[in-house]
Amino acid sequence: MSTFNAGPANSGTAPVELTAGKIREMMANAQRAIAQRKVELGLTENGAANGLNFPPGVIPDTETVDKMRRAAQLQAQITARLNSGILSSHTVNSDSRKSKEIPNVIFDEEGKTIDASTGEEIQLTHYTPTLKANLRAKRAQQFKEVLQTTTQKKPQRSSVSTVFFDPRLRVKAASRPKRQLSFHEPGKFVKMAQRMRTKFQLQVLQESVAQAVRKTGIASAAKLSTIQPKRSVDETDIPLLEWWDAYILKEGVTSYSTLDELAIHGLPVSAAVNKSWITSLVEHPVKLKAPTDLSRPPEIPLLLTKKERKKLRRQNRQEAQREKQEKVRLGLMPPPEPKVRLANLMRVLGSDAVQDPSKVEAYVRAQMESRKRAHEAANAARKLTKEQARYKRIKKIREDTSHAVHVAVYRVKDFSNPSHRFKVETNANQLLMTGLVALHNDCNVVVVEGGPKQQRKFQRLMLCRIKWREGKRGMVSNTSGSFAHDDRAVTSELDNDAGCRLIWKGTVKQRAFDKIQFKACPTELYAREQFRKRDVEHYWDLAYSGAILESLDN
Repeated sequence: MSTFNAGPANSGTAPVELTAGKIREMMANAQRAIAQRKVELGLTENGAANGLNFPPGVIPDTETVDKMRRAAQLQAQITARLNSGILSSHTVNSDSRKSKEIPNVIFDEEGKTIDASTGEEIQLTHYTPTLKANLRAKRAQQFKEVLQTTTQKKPQRSSVSTVFFDPRLRVKAASRPKRQLSFHEPGKFVKMAQRMRTKFQLQVLQESVAQAVRKTGIASAAKLSTIQPKRSVDETDIPLLEWWDAYILKEGVTSYSTLDELAIHGLPVSAAVNKSWITSLVEHPVKLKAPTDLSRPPEIPLLLTKKERKKLRRQNRQEAQREKQEKVRLGLMPPPEPKVRLANLMRVLGSDAVQDPSKVEAYVRAQMESRKRAHEAANAARKLTKEQARYKRIKKIREDTSHAVHVAVYRVKDFSNPSHRFKVETNANQLLMTGLVALHNDCNVVVVEGGPKQQRKFQRLMLCRIKWREGKRGMVSNTSGSFAHDDRAVTSELDNDAGCRLIWKGTVKQRAFDKIQFKACPTELYAREQFRKRDVEHYWDLAYSGAILESLDN
């Protein structure tokens, strides 16, 4: 490549004069050099068409030219797309504008919109105002629909690549699992700790038992017993000597025939007994505690005398009065009005009583009446209601029969008087007792169940209060068959020969009856059946056998 070199200014040659022809020659040479350089770089007229315009006299390098060429290509593509879109939209808009040209319209008599040229009815589009939120929601819905259509139109991957893919090597993307709040139930860890402690204690106990077994040799004995065969005992086989006799007999005695030989020789059987085994000691079995015994004796409440009770009430009143005075002193309650009576009228009121005695007397009487009403109101407030009084009576009568039930069996000779039956039934119900009254000829059996105090009261009723020899009209029959009026002259001998006897009393574990009942029994078998239903037929057997023996004695 040829270049233009003017040469140094201080060269030794003489300066060449520049004429117009030389200048034109130099410019032509420079233009030829530039054209040659463009040809070498591939910059022809097409490059200028692509947008690679360089200022004259500038020769760019290869890298700059490549960058500018790529930029020009991108710019050309963008321009082409924009031009095509604008043109299409312009044509569409122009077509729609042409199609949507509103014709001339008129209104008919009914108010309808009519095309003036064709005479047809035109439906105008009505636009309704809406919120921006609705517009945003509509726009979001349209965007979702477009997104779904684009995702559905995605090109599927070619199935050729699946031939070279091993599904076993598929690796799932690491994702954090969704964790929810989980609360522990109260007492969970306490139960776990208790279970662990129990398990540890059980292990310690098992180790101690195993160690004790190893020390005592029980384990080896147990193994030996499993190895040794068990002897089969024949119950029909009679041994020569029983094992309980072998302990007290001497060593030489191996059978009962030896004892027979001693009897033949005139020796007693005690000669074969080893007397060293016999001592004067007596083995007493351990006494078992009865199920009806209480775990501890009942506490007897402290009973105060009348004088002690009065003293206790006086001390309580003094303490209450002292507390009231302390509250008045501290200002917690107002001081009480003076307690005025007619006796201390002049001493309390003084000059006021002298000035107007009638007014003061009325004031004192009103105060006395108010104190009386307050006292009566306090008494009425403390008074128990009917239900409370009934509950108090029942609580006083009822006894604890959970440990033992006291039972009494009576035999009555004559139960024909209705008043006697009424007294027995009423008192049994009032004392909250249960039982059965079997009415049989000459042997009426009364069985009652309850507590000890209830039994004492009922026993006094049966043996003392009721006059069994009293007839229906208040007459008392004597032994001769005649009747006399009931008075204090009746002898004790007649009372002792009364028609009621206590056959048996004791304790049982639980009640056999749920209430007091009267049963008319025509036969003794029927009466015994009534008791057998409750598993207490021995009550009837005891009473009926006593009645038979008594009749035989008479």
